[in-house]
Amino acid sequence: MATLTSCNFSTANLRLFSPSINGASSSFPRQRFRQFFHAEYSSIGMCFLCHKGCRREILSRKNGKFYKLVCFGSDSEGESSSPKDSNLATKEAEERRGSDEFNSEEIPASFSSKPPSISPVGPAYNNFQVDSFKIMELLGPEKVDPADVKLIKEKLFGYSTFWVTREESFGDLGEGVLFLGNLRGKREQVFETLQKQLVELMGHKYNLFMLEEPNSEGPDPRGGPRVSFGMLRKEVSVPGPTMLWQYVIALLLFLLTIGSSVELGIASQINRLPPDVVKYFTDPNAIEPPDMQLLLPFVESALPLAYGVLGVQLFHEIGHFIAAFPRKVKLSIPYFIPNITLGSFGAITQFKSILPDRKAKVDISLAGPFAGVALSFSMFAVGLLLSSNPAAAGDLVQVPSMLFQGSLLLGLISRATLGYAAMHASTVSIHPLVIAGWCGLTTSAFNLLPLGCLDGGRAMQGAFGKNALIASGLTTYTLLGLGVLGGPLSLPWGLYVLICQRAPEKPCLNDVTDVGTWRKGGVLAVILLVVLTLLPLWDELAEELGVGLVTSF
Repeated sequence: MATLTSCNFSTANLRLFSPSINGASSSFPRQRFRQFFHAEYSSIGMCFLCHKGCRREILSRKNGKFYKLVCFGSDSEGESSSPKDSNLATKEAEERRGSDEFNSEEIPASFSSKPPSISPVGPAYNNFQVDSFKIMELLGPEKVDPADVKLIKEKLFGYSTFWVTREESFGDLGEGVLFLGNLRGKREQVFETLQKQLVELMGHKYNLFMLEEPNSEGPDPRGGPRVSFGMLRKEVSVPGPTMLWQYVIALLLFLLTIGSSVELGIASQINRLPPDVVKYFTDPNAIEPPDMQLLLPFVESALPLAYGVLGVQLFHEIGHFIAAFPRKVKLSIPYFIPNITLGSFGAITQFKSILPDRKAKVDISLAGPFAGVALSFSMFAVGLLLSSNPAAAGDLVQVPSMLFQGSLLLGLISRATLGYAAMHASTVSIHPLVIAGWCGLTTSAFNLLPLGCLDGGRAMQGAFGKNALIASGLTTYTLLGLGVLGGPLSLPWGLYVLICQRAPEKPCLNDVTDVGTWRKGGVLAVILLVVLTLLPLWDELAEELGVGLVTSF
């Protein structure tokens, strides 16, 4: 029998499903509302929650208006109504549909009924479980209409394009349809033809994806991998717009990144800081914080280094946007990640459009790091030249020579520029531009690691596919866990990626066409440079080159 608890439905609940009650557009399409409330339940005279008759009024919606309906089928004791009573109730319901129209202001706050009594539905599920499944289905992403699937199979696919043999679920929650079969032409031409015909047949309701066939037993007879076609509703496949709270979070993170960059600039002047401040930052047993007003005189001299670190990050993001603009790909606002050691761990930038193909994924992913690396290496090289210039001695800062052992590539370049005498000491006098360039190059190298949704992971996925990304990701995680790459920064960076960037990027519309040999070669060359940048100098090589006093440690 229907009960008060199972059938209670207030105006606040209805706001989740009705755009007219909310006074604004809802995230649930009206078609779902009509299917769920009117077509599925009211047409058979059942309560939408308890699946039984409860002899009371419920709500339905048709043609954009609300109606009162009478739910029937069993009495208050749980006994079934007679066919005569059912026919009378049906007739009464039809009459009330035409006479008892009401708008959203007339909806009562709640509906009354009697205490709950849940009876089982079938051998395995009770009413509550079935209700949960219905609500979860309603709250989940909207699925492809089966009628549209049938029409698309009849009108879109065929002997001249793609012959469908079977269908599977597609998408993270199975909200789409994956068509598997046999390709009947050149894949790029077939895909272009299918996209045009889909727009003519369905308008802009769906997005069509060309993908490699999952669990394929062999390549396509025409060459290359076997392909399949996935279809998702456009509102499901296209990422949503950036919300106000996301702008607020991005602003707060940017302000924190400015603070961490200034702190890095202050820390670079460690040889000039008051002893109390140095002891607090270097002695692990120090508990009492020093007077922070002592740091104020050093803020102004820390700004150039902070500007350099922030400039690298801004150049990085500008590179992404410049590469995305001609391809009409929208990007989200960057979410900068502050870090005390490097000033910043970079930024998280999401794709707000579906990428057209894998070439666009590689180009946009690499454009940002390339811009950041260009500026970082320029500052690094100029800083090394100024460090060896006696005229700039007043601007130099003292840093431990042990820091140059953190990167094989950058340590060798520094050793070749500054010489054995300058590097084979406990401290090295360098220009602040060296620190800014070093931090920028290290941050860019971390972001180019081939794992997850990092720039390097996107480039690897675009150039070699998702399986190659999984293999390179496992290898990279292992090297980070062992501390082989990145030294002391390997653990925090690995945790950051696991929390924020571990998921691979979503597929492109054309996720099959190869990117070409030179793009693949460029990705491999970038990964090699990344490894050389993040690989520390081992003690034997550092001692032979004279990078620091290795024997004293």
